Amino acid sequence: MSKRYRKAIEALQLELVRLQRGLRSSGKRLLVIFEGRDAAGKGGTIKAITESLDTRGYRIAALGKPSETETTQWYFQRYVAHLPSAGEFVLFDRSWYNRAVVEPAMGFCSSTQYEAFLDAVPAFEKLLADDGIILVKYWLAVDQAEQEKRFAERADDPLKRWKLSPVDLVARRKYVEMGRLRDVMIERTQRDHAPWFVVDFNDQKRGRINLIRHLLQQVPLHEEAVPALKLPKLKAKPKTEHVTDKAVWVPDTF
Repeated sequence: MSKRYRKAIEALQLELVRLQRGLRSSGKRLLVIFEGRDAAGKGGTIKAITESLDTRGYRIAALGKPSETETTQWYFQRYVAHLPSAGEFVLFDRSWYNRAVVEPAMGFCSSTQYEAFLDAVPAFEKLLADDGIILVKYWLAVDQAEQEKRFAERADDPLKRWKLSPVDLVARRKYVEMGRLRDVMIERTQRDHAPWFVVDFNDQKRGRINLIRHLLQQVPLHEEAVPALKLPKLKAKPKTEHVTDKAVWVPDTF
């Protein structure tokens, strides 16, 4: 699977480069939302998508807990600042949909705020679509047994422990409730201009491949990849880099 996966992901990354070139030349704006349970695979998928892209043409929006000031603002206000500009690709690692699943499950919003959000979000997303933003929303689905396995791996790995927040640990006990909230979210916010797509992420590599292939089909703006270049020969021998003695070299320790 590993060799097959690497071959498939490299081919898809080439298509993503072509997609990015198409966005840039057309001036279109692409916004992709990644939602799902903790440890579903959102971060790894976003890394796979952006690995070979021009860093000047995409942004990842992963907003933390709202500040005191932000809690007094219109709910969507802090997200609006991260919307894509012409030719840009923005990926939301969680989004305004926190208010549809995480916040009500954890008691971070009132029932009035929750209902007001579900009533408002279709109109908000219609404004984005009417202004020309291409909006695609994904829910990464993972069974509880697989989620528990990934939590255990994170707990054992010192490089991944930071991913386990206190909220994650409490949310483990709310698997069924969060599933119910997810279904309500999809049922009340599914629209032709802002569709929800569910991807099986019990196998993360397979899930990434399926999601990226699907995403490429949603945005038919691909341009040809940059053609192969033949570099002209240097007119002299390659030079050694000589840096001023005022600079301090980092010791070679490897």
